[in-house]
Amino acid sequence: MVNKDIVWHEASITKREYHEKNQHKSSIIWLTGLSGSGKSTIANAAARELFAQGYQVTVLDGDNVRHGLNKDLGFSDEDRKENIRRIGEVAKLFVEQGTIVITAFISPFKEDRGLVRQLVEEDEFHEVYVKCDLATCEERDPKGLYKKARNGEIPFFTGIDSPYEEPETPELVLDTGAHNREECKNQLVQYVKDQTK
Repeated sequence: MVNKDIVWHEASITKREYHEKNQHKSSIIWLTGLSGSGKSTIANAAARELFAQGYQVTVLDGDNVRHGLNKDLGFSDEDRKENIRRIGEVAKLFVEQGTIVITAFISPFKEDRGLVRQLVEEDEFHEVYVKCDLATCEERDPKGLYKKARNGEIPFFTGIDSPYEEPETPELVLDTGAHNREECKNQLVQYVKDQTK
């Protein structure tokens, strides 16, 4: 609940002015998928390419955000929901500043992703499902997290003892089990360019 004594201050620079200056629209490009599916890798590779082409772009990464803004949160369902709520609000602020925000979060619950979608205008949220089956993610296991989860060292691990709800109608699917990183990055870059004209 917002305190009634707190007043929202309108920005002196409008989103439209940012769009005109940047020569592109701002959006949230919400990458969701299991741990090890390739979200962070693809997000950062796409951001690097878009930045090189003159786009105003930033990446919000799940692990990085938990080092600061969300370091007080654990991995219970309630904390996961709060994690995504906070990120959604931060991403919205970037969108208002004319930035393309590529997020890389497991974000396992459909409802939470839907709530973030509602924070911005209809054409400003793009759900991107970084699809990869559990067996492949577990085989990759770049951080050794699946092994720890299987050994009972990490409770509430998505895909093992906590559910992941696949997107039903994402705007884009990047199948990292069938396509390599470069192909997925190229797909994402082209999608972002098409959607932010």
